[in-house]
Amino acid sequence: MARRVRVEEGENGAAADGGEVEAPRLRANPTLTTEAQEPFMGVKVRRRSSMYRQFQGDYINVAGNQHILKLLTKQGDRQVLFADNVIKVNRRSKVRKRVLLITDVALYSLDADWFTLKRRISLSAIEKVLLSELNDNFFALSVSTEYDCLFASTHKTEIVTILQEATRKLDTPLEVCFSNRFEYYMDSENIREVIFEEVPGMD
Repeated sequence: MARRVRVEEGENGAAADGGEVEAPRLRANPTLTTEAQEPFMGVKVRRRSSMYRQFQGDYINVAGNQHILKLLTKQGDRQVLFADNVIKVNRRSKVRKRVLLITDVALYSLDADWFTLKRRISLSAIEKVLLSELNDNFFALSVSTEYDCLFASTHKTEIVTILQEATRKLDTPLEVCFSNRFEYYMDSENIREVIFEEVPGMD
């Protein structure tokens, strides 16, 4: 079966002086996934290539990127749990490359070329993660105090797992919801519906 994702509109329509900075600590002891985790959380279908995949945490060498280190130092974050390039679907249904960072206190969306800050979301403000039951790479974050966001990543399982662990330490348990049709707020007023479908005969 081929997978198709449809996005529809809802009814509502270094240091400051340029010197080196201390690298925030990276996640230690990468975890090896096991066959018992297939499918993800007993619900979501996973690709065969995701079996036994090792969780690395940092896929872009944050410790060697002075732009990112300067940003994190300015914000006061001390521990990087995850870092990788992802795809973000914007309010015009266009895809944009972003760097997704998860620290011990916040989630960051950065410009993939210049590493400028596009958005910072406190982990305590992320209420739930929305995923389909199919083997796609999409996930949406429902944010309590702001608009939501839709991403795609080949490391979505790792992202969700890390978010669950990090929010649990903050006493703000993260809800993970699976559905092949869900809605999210593309801005403060307008809702967008995402529909996941299996399309026969398109392998």
